[in-house]
Amino acid sequence: MRRPLSTLAALLMFAGCASRQAPVKDARPPASSTQWTATLHQDHPLAGRIWDVAGGRFVDEEALRQAVVSTQYVLLGERHDHPDHHRLQAELVRATTTAGRRPALAFEMLDVTQWSTVAASLKKNPGDAEALAQALDWANSGWPDFSLYAPVFNAGLEAQLPIVAANLPRAQVRELVMKGPEALPTELRTRLQLDAPVPEAEAKAVREELDRSHCGHLPKEMLEPMALAQRARDAMMADQLLGLRVGNGALLITGNGHVRKDRAVPAHLTRREPNAKVLSVALLEVSPEALKPQDYAATVDAPSLPYDYVWFTPAMPEDDPCKALRERKAGTRQ
Repeated sequence: MRRPLSTLAALLMFAGCASRQAPVKDARPPASSTQWTATLHQDHPLAGRIWDVAGGRFVDEEALRQAVVSTQYVLLGERHDHPDHHRLQAELVRATTTAGRRPALAFEMLDVTQWSTVAASLKKNPGDAEALAQALDWANSGWPDFSLYAPVFNAGLEAQLPIVAANLPRAQVRELVMKGPEALPTELRTRLQLDAPVPEAEAKAVREELDRSHCGHLPKEMLEPMALAQRARDAMMADQLLGLRVGNGALLITGNGHVRKDRAVPAHLTRREPNAKVLSVALLEVSPEALKPQDYAATVDAPSLPYDYVWFTPAMPEDDPCKALRERKAGTRQ
């Protein structure tokens, strides 16, 4: 479902290649969630397995659930159009509520201008995810079909969790790209720390990711404004979690690019609240070219996996996002 990204469109999905290596050999069985909707590479040796990055070992689902339940801010990544990712996210939401916690459930897919819409819908139709989707006009939001996200919303609403709209509004993202940080109100810009210098290594990595995600066709002068927009979205989501000030913490549903610990939402959380407990869980599709967990660092352009845990899943079919552009370019040469 991935397509060439427009100048002001999604900033999240980055891909790469890893070298072919010998399969992982481990005596432990795969994780138990094996009823996959995704059809590609179900027999991959990593499919269904959970990798503890810091521990350098595989763990079972119970270990991951315990980590999620005991952490203040839990960031659950995803490929947006992957049904298995949303099912696993819903499982972790339910594990949290079953353990007696009631964290806020925050979504990248909802922006902060929608707080009142969410509140009004839940007051009128408590626990009704479909009514909430209609109130939000989800069908015209640009996000994948609501049926994919319904399991996550239902898991939260059944437990009466607060639903949090966490993202920066698209209008403000466009203004940031066109006008720079001054497009935001001074108080918000200061709170998000958008004027703070970014380490050059990080800035370079983000520019390179954006260039690849746009198939090399994004004008060079747009790379820094787009990087600023991505940084602002990460900062806003962190800001909304910090602003909750509730003892039960929060779960954030967002793309894998936003749960990176080396930058993105976790970095903004810990920069502003150094003692915050943050857990980053990426849900990554397996690749036949990458047979060890460590191989996937290359797919996210990092020296090592920038997450706390990685839950590997089979893959969904997708088109080459740059194929049409290459064919068009080749056609103009004839």
